[in-house]
Amino acid sequence: MSAIKWLAGYFGNSYALIADAIESTADIFSSLLVLFGLKYSNRPADKNHPYGHGRAEPLITFLIVGFLIVSATVIAYKSVLNIRTPHELPKPFTLYILGAIILWKEISYRIVIKRSKEIHSSSLKADAWHHRSDAITSVAAFIGISAALFLGEGYEAADDWAALFSAGFILYNCYLIFRPALGEIMDEHLYDDLVDTIRKVSLTVDGVLDTEKCFIRKAGMKYHVDLHAIVKGHISVKQGHDIAHQLKDTLKNEIPELGNVLIHVEPGE
Repeated sequence: MSAIKWLAGYFGNSYALIADAIESTADIFSSLLVLFGLKYSNRPADKNHPYGHGRAEPLITFLIVGFLIVSATVIAYKSVLNIRTPHELPKPFTLYILGAIILWKEISYRIVIKRSKEIHSSSLKADAWHHRSDAITSVAAFIGISAALFLGEGYEAADDWAALFSAGFILYNCYLIFRPALGEIMDEHLYDDLVDTIRKVSLTVDGVLDTEKCFIRKAGMKYHVDLHAIVKGHISVKQGHDIAHQLKDTLKNEIPELGNVLIHVEPGE
């Protein structure tokens, strides 16, 4: 697809399409990074990484954002140069190529974003938005080329203004991708719905009267939980220990995306 865009942009005299090709080329490298990140973050815990290797995933997301920022900067710089330099109108055939590209990239976005939600992957979500931003830049290119062709001489730069708009949209998406990954690295609390589910499941375990503190941090595709469970105050240490183990097993069985679960027993009345 990148090759098609480069060739069509060059022979069709469309910098908006070349800008699209630049982003698609970055897509290749970012997708390779996502593949590496998913494989590495799924490696099991070891002596040096007792919580696993999940934090590699948001780091990969940061790299993808870096690729997007570089792409947007190059596109914006070239767009400004082209706006200031007179050039020919783009060729009409580029519209047909863009139409097919827009359809394909939107389909790619929907497939990847669905999978990212299923496995709770921030890097895969970033890659999905890479597809969506590619579709948006293609739409902008389509509009710019159509405007240039329809309005004719004197509006050759409409194509380049479309590419400049695409660069701004890509930078905006960079923030949307970067912010959740930063929250993951900083252990920011973003999981109220999961906390509610954990509390409801906990109350189904015999011996658990209630729950207090519930802290969650995400690492890769797993959520690590620290939970305070209230049990009867007069039971033995062993009974409290057994209830904690039962609670942990129940939570991990009912909520498969949980990783390490640490239960702290609190005495109730």
